[in-house]
This record gives sequence, C-alpha cells and structure tokens, in this order.
Amino acid sequence: MNTYQQLIGNEWCDPASDAWIDQVEPFSGEVWARVPRSNAEDADRAVRAAHKAFNSTAWTSLSATDRGALLRKLASLIERDAEKLGHIEQRSNGKLIVEVAGQMRHAAQWVYYYAGLADKVMGNVIPMPKPGVFNFTRHEPLGVVLAITPWNSPIALTIWKLAPALAAGNTMVLKPSEFTSASTYELGRLCVEAGFPPGVVNVVSGYGAEVGEPLSSHPLVAKIAFTGGEIGGKHVNIAAAKDFKHVTMELGGKSANIVFDDADIDQAVKGAIAGIFSAAGQTCMAGSRLLLQDTIHDAFVDKLVAEVKKARIGDPSDPDTQIGPISNRPHFEKVLSYIDIAKNEGANCVLGGHAITGPGYGQGQFVAPTIFTGVNNSMRIAQEEVFGPVLSVIRFKTMEEALEIANDTNYGLAGAVWTRDLHRALYCVERIRAGTVWVNNYRATSFATPFGGYKRSGIGREGGAEAIKEYLQTKSVWITTQPNRANPFALG
Repeated sequence: MNTYQQLIGNEWCDPASDAWIDQVEPFSGEVWARVPRSNAEDADRAVRAAHKAFNSTAWTSLSATDRGALLRKLASLIERDAEKLGHIEQRSNGKLIVEVAGQMRHAAQWVYYYAGLADKVMGNVIPMPKPGVFNFTRHEPLGVVLAITPWNSPIALTIWKLAPALAAGNTMVLKPSEFTSASTYELGRLCVEAGFPPGVVNVVSGYGAEVGEPLSSHPLVAKIAFTGGEIGGKHVNIAAAKDFKHVTMELGGKSANIVFDDADIDQAVKGAIAGIFSAAGQTCMAGSRLLLQDTIHDAFVDKLVAEVKKARIGDPSDPDTQIGPISNRPHFEKVLSYIDIAKNEGANCVLGGHAITGPGYGQGQFVAPTIFTGVNNSMRIAQEEVFGPVLSVIRFKTMEEALEIANDTNYGLAGAVWTRDLHRALYCVERIRAGTVWVNNYRATSFATPFGGYKRSGIGREGGAEAIKEYLQTKSVWITTQPNRANPFALG
C-alpha cells in the first residue's frame, strides 16, 4: 500500500481533513494506494502557494532560457523513470502496459519540445501610421494555471498543459482524477527534483465538489486547462466565467471514420479497429462512428468482425494483451448501459454486447468489443459519447451524405477519411467540422501539431506552437519618440 501526500509549495503534506481515497486496480480490483481527499482549505493553500511563486524572484528572475533548462531536466527525469511511471499508470487506469510505456516516452518528448520553445516566444514591432511613436508587443504569462485532468491518460494529458504553461512562465496547480491520482503525484515529485522553485508546481487530489469547485472558483486562478467530459466542462466553464478566467477545454467526441469504396479496405479495417478498440475505446478521439459506403458495407463489416474476434483480451500488464479492462466501476456500468440503449433503439449487435468474466479477466471489469450495425445517426448510440469499446456502423451512399452524417453531431473533435482519391480526400478535409482530420490513418498525434475541437468538443488547442499562446497574454507598448505634443487633449 502506497500513501501519497499533497504537494504544496514543494512540501509534502497530509490533507486538512486527514481523509483519503483508495486507488483501485481495474484488473484485479485490489486497493494498491491511497491519495489525499483534498478540500477547499487545501485548494486555497495550493493556489496561494502558486500565486506566491508567480510573484517570487525565484521564478520571475529566471529567463525564458532558464525555464527551458528546467523543463529539459524534467524531461530527462521522465525518461529516467518512464518504466516506473508507466507501471503506476497502468495499475491506476488499466491501460495496456505497451500503450502507457509509449505514452511515457512521448510525454518526455512533449516536455523537450516546450523546453526548446520557451525562449522562442517573440513580440513584434508594429509599423505605426502615427508620427513620433514607436510600438511593440510583448507576451507575458497569465499567472496561476489550474490543470484538471481525467482518468484515461493522467500523465500525458497533464504534460499537454504543464509543459507549455511552465514554458510561458506561469505557475500551476494540478488536480488529477480521484480515480488515478498516483502518477500525477509522481510527476510532481520529479518537478521538485528538477529544481522548480517552491510553489511553481502543486498537486492536490479529490472529488470535484470538494476540491475541484473551490479551485475553479478561486479568485487567484487566472486560467483553467481542463480535459474531461462535457458535463464537467460546463461546470468548470461556468465557474471560470464568474471572474473571466481564461479557459482551454478538451471535451468529448463522436468522431466519424469515413470509408469510401475506393479505399484500401485492409488498411481501413485496421484503422477502424485502432480508432475505437485501442485503449478499450476510452479516448476522446475514438472513431466511434464508422461510416461505410453501401457498396462495401457488408464485406467490410465481415472483415472487421473477423479481425476483432482475434483480439487478445485480458491482463493489461501482459505485453501480448490488446484490449484491457474499463478503468473504473462507475464507467464500466455506464458503458454497459449504453449497450442496452443501443439494443433497445433497434441497432443490430453483430459482435460483443456484454461484459466478460471468468478466469483470466480479474474482477471482470471488461466489456467485450462491441459492434452495432443498422445504426441511424439520430440514435443515442450515434450521438452520445460512450467512451468504451462500442462501435456504431452507419451506411451511406454518396460523399455528400457521408459529410452530412459526419457533421450531424454536437461534437467536432476528430474524424478520418479513407480513399485513394486525393481530390475527394481534400474536399472532405475542408468540410468535416472537426479539429483533427486524418486521411488513410487514425489516432496519429504529435507534440508538434495542435489538437482540439470544434463545437462542444472544446475551446482552444493543445500541442504545437499554438499551445503556448494559450498560456500568454499580449501587451502593447507605446513609446513616444517626439515628446512635444501639439494638443495634449486630443487622442493622438
């Protein structure tokens, strides 16, 4: 049993309530760690520590190059401890060990990227139409940034926020999901080891109503970076709006994976599988709607079902496992409820549609890879985010019909097009209303490119050079070069 403490001002401390939350391993059901059940008092202490650090010479005296050096040190520590971090994350959320190992390596690369970008943020000299003045812009940090992250990829989604925010000169309070807080505390430990001044990075954990809301509404928080569901995002956005906090939000998705009849079918089948069954469907960018042109629909479904039947399901710590458990019990029940909804709506379940129990499946928190055909896009199973290994197959005839179906959703996080026709691909890319569109691949990501959504899928972008702008504000500076003003009462 591991017991974690809060990180506030580079000091490890118990929660004010002396209450704790068990961390349960999704596969075995074992309680393997406990984390602080922080409350409003802890939230206030963490924010004030971050605010103090933001105004301290220990942080403000560092140049952008110095901040980059600290981030490079952090990246090297993440590389050093990648195996340990991956093991902790895998125990926390039940992801495949091969996937979390890759995420840890990528996390280090994200930090290296923003370490290099820290001293590349530059203002502009603005040519003025007015005589006797010189104008330039400078970009400055916002202040205290609150990062709220979900249970499906704790370290990766924290790094997406932490790296650009620190590179820009902000200070942070991290609030991970109560289900998967351990790896974020380990990340906090590495921030201390890297040499970040006290209060620059703080970590508290607990339930939304008890610590998340006090953090979101705290007057000293300048920005909230949130990844999670639409309902949680609404609560955070309302709290932020009360005192005009900046927000970045990466929310849900109902992404369309469109396959035309001229596509490489074998590759498209692999893309469909990667789109929805990787991470047991517990990813915001999941290709949960598979749109198939009617001329290939039946043959494609047959190939898809045959391939998915071969999937190795079981212990996520086994490198050979391809599909692991659902991350937590409440979400397991939610996914099963959506399967019942789909059946009651009249969708045809051609694979799966049930929980998996028995030897080799631990406590039985598994949902069989599930495929529904005969889905109408107006069905709840096609409109609402399930966040599990559940695929809705929708038939279309023409390209325009496919695009209409793809865009007929409240979400706009991602999408994909499978075709050999370059003109068709580019036409679809222009018309799919989503923040990311893949052509003849699915789920490719990189620190070098922005990621985010349209519509209810979010606000702002994470990744790439654009992300650091989310943590900066612009100041316009005017310098008089001609001191004798003709009329001091006139706007000049």
